Amino acid sequence: MKVVIVDDERLARSELRRLLKPHADVTIAGEARNVDEAESLLRKEPIDLLLLDIQMPDGTGFDLLERLDRVPAVVMTTAYDRHAIHAFEINALDYLLKPIAPERLAQALARARTALARESSVGQSQSAVRQSQSSVALDRVFVRDGERCWLVDVAEIRLFEAEGNYARVYFGANRPLILKSLQALEARLDPARFFRVSRTAIINLHAVEGVENDVDGGLTVALKGGPAVKVSRRQSRRLRDELSL
Repeated sequence: MKVVIVDDERLARSELRRLLKPHADVTIAGEARNVDEAESLLRKEPIDLLLLDIQMPDGTGFDLLERLDRVPAVVMTTAYDRHAIHAFEINALDYLLKPIAPERLAQALARARTALARESSVGQSQSAVRQSQSSVALDRVFVRDGERCWLVDVAEIRLFEAEGNYARVYFGANRPLILKSLQALEARLDPARFFRVSRTAIINLHAVEGVENDVDGGLTVALKGGPAVKVSRRQSRRLRDELSL
């Protein structure tokens, strides 16, 4: 398990290194003192787990997550327990309060191993698709809407809808914007699951619950949980083949 430590305090980073030593399956791929260093490090190679401090001089751990194209599994670390609810709202695997107890770190690593094993099982079934892509398929995104934050599995997203250079993301009852264009997202999404239905929308094929023919020869797709999405005539022909209609 490849781990990156992000903390602005040198002693805190050293303590985490010491606590990780007994875990033979853990490789520390690097450490960073701030958001900029962490972003640069994480863009060089994919990692499995991020041990992430929340409060840093140049921004928060949440700021870092928003800037990443690929978001690894996350365990938040901080000296302030008031951030705990916020951390779990974004589906962080765990929340470690400093000073970190060895047994609590062990519990967090166990959760990470379980999550990674589950992702690996899903990934093996998609290996042929991923091998045909030029980059690692997007599997998790960080989304922020004002003070609310989410760490969302891409498979749970039913629709990406363009709004200028941003994309509105539909999952559950939520509709936040992310700072990524539809074009950038399409290049990273699994084509076996996601389909570009028009210039302004990408749907999750697994979320389709109904398809209707339009009078102009196109289609309208009903997604579980809404909304209904208009498919361009050109893409309607491809979608019929994709859905075997």
